[in-house]
Amino acid sequence: MSDEPIELGAALASFTEIWSPRIVARVNDYDVRIAKVEGEHVWHAHDGTDEFFLVLGGELDIALREDGSERTVRLSEGSVFVVPRGVEHRPSSPAGASILMFEPAGTLSVGDRHESVPAHVDATRGHALSGPAGA
Repeated sequence: MSDEPIELGAALASFTEIWSPRIVARVNDYDVRIAKVEGEHVWHAHDGTDEFFLVLGGELDIALREDGSERTVRLSEGSVFVVPRGVEHRPSSPAGASILMFEPAGTLSVGDRHESVPAHVDATRGHALSGPAGA
């Protein structure tokens, strides 16, 4: 982790992969991750932790399956939303978005339970930020 400030715009410009989060900071035992997203992620759930989303740019939809029903929340730029632990969800963004997530270090990006992972989704515990924004 860097001991210098990280400019999120420069950090986002340092990579092109979608659904492949980069760790920009660590707060206690939590990762602060940024990602570029476009299209659909996979239905998944994190059994032991909530998942925090902040939309930095664009719009993000999060489909949720709870209590036998399905609903979708739409997050515009600057919006935050927390998916409670154990709730199945599928983030998506038809036009693309930049997001920041806050979750325990080591949390798998496709959760503890998930459907088959397509090639455009990176099943990762987060990648280190490299380049000028994270040097």
